[in-house]
Amino acid sequence: MDLQHWLGRGAQAIQDWADTFGPYDTHPSLHVDDDRFAVAFEELKGRLKDNYPFFHPHYAGQMLKPPHPAAVVGHLTAMLINPNNHALDGGPATASMEREAVARLAAMFGYETHLGHLTTSGTIANLEALFVARELHPDRGVAYSADAHYTHGRMCHVLGVTGHPVRTDDRGRMDLDALEDALRTGRVGTVVVTTGTTGLGAVDPVHEVLHLAQRHGVRVHVDAAYGGFFTLLAGADGPEGLPPEPWRAIARCDSVVVDPHKHGLQPYGCGAVLFRDPEVGRFYLHDSPYTYFTSTALHLGEISLECSRAGASAAALWLTFQVLPPTPGGLGQVLAAGRRAALKWTELITESSSLELYQQPELDIVTYFPTTDPAALSAVDAASARVLANGMTAPDPVFLSTLRADREAFTSRHPRTVADADGARILRSVLMKPESEHHVDRVHARVEQLARAARADG
Repeated sequence: MDLQHWLGRGAQAIQDWADTFGPYDTHPSLHVDDDRFAVAFEELKGRLKDNYPFFHPHYAGQMLKPPHPAAVVGHLTAMLINPNNHALDGGPATASMEREAVARLAAMFGYETHLGHLTTSGTIANLEALFVARELHPDRGVAYSADAHYTHGRMCHVLGVTGHPVRTDDRGRMDLDALEDALRTGRVGTVVVTTGTTGLGAVDPVHEVLHLAQRHGVRVHVDAAYGGFFTLLAGADGPEGLPPEPWRAIARCDSVVVDPHKHGLQPYGCGAVLFRDPEVGRFYLHDSPYTYFTSTALHLGEISLECSRAGASAAALWLTFQVLPPTPGGLGQVLAAGRRAALKWTELITESSSLELYQQPELDIVTYFPTTDPAALSAVDAASARVLANGMTAPDPVFLSTLRADREAFTSRHPRTVADADGARILRSVLMKPESEHHVDRVHARVEQLARAARADG
């Protein structure tokens, strides 16, 4: 798809529509001379070079990649109008698009009924889910795995509810025995399960947690901010297929959060929160004497803690779903490529004498570390740091990230490693760009070279 062509078509379409309302002159206070703008724009171009190449397959670090061209066209075209999806008065067209896009997300998770909307981030989406959890169980707290995103502890503090971290097993998933101990206390009203932790990509056993929660009369919220779209690979044929049980169980959970600005190919910020029971909308009830006046239909701001939200985000997601729907044959093929890349790199690391796999990936996040002699936490930490730094500055660069594993987590997976420190940094690669599938051999070869050099330097 020719991005420049469609951006031009989008700008022209908005101009043609604007012209139907009659001519007017832009106010002189907004005029900027082209020469003056050129100077500022040149500085902008230069400053934007101070970035990592998130678009390139040799960037295998954090959860970052450019949006799909369809999302760019949808976002920028709608941004020329700049609708606000808080109320139908501010964005009737994009509010409708948001409802349609959110309905497709709900169908992806198997929700037969739903109440939901887009947010500016997964953080805000989780805040809204925990807000509803507090309103339903004001005298009880929230349990989440010790490896869950730190937002849950922070948002519990914001909401004034008690957070209950639950230890994880040797694969980074919520430990069911520890969870049951917490539930027996009667002090937990909601359990947060994570389908794709941001560190390891671990998937909590949603189906088993759901069974425990139902037995104790506790709600279940799914933080699928990172991994939610992987439900499209549940039960799929081929090596990229995932065990269906935890993903199918989401349909029976009370709420779910997903970030389209990750695997949904959207620009930041585009999160989403969905509730299975539309009746929770009563907790959002409020009035605005000057906002909701053009329609008696439900305004998105009436079911959201946020007020102003960019309608352009909804347009971008809606347009993307028109051409790459959230189905196994649509977006599922994008995720399948990243999953295959992770599995391929896992095989290469397993066969390597310079690198060792930290744990088997469940999604598309690969964790590993340089082999050292002696095999000790301090040596692994230093070698990982050298690989990270040298990889970014080499003539043929490769961009990775690190994850700090504490002593217990590391030695439970690699008991022969000498625990001479309280933890160690390991290397971590997020292969969320489908192009990684065709470049993983080259990236692996470069990381092996760096690991050998780090070992020699050590």
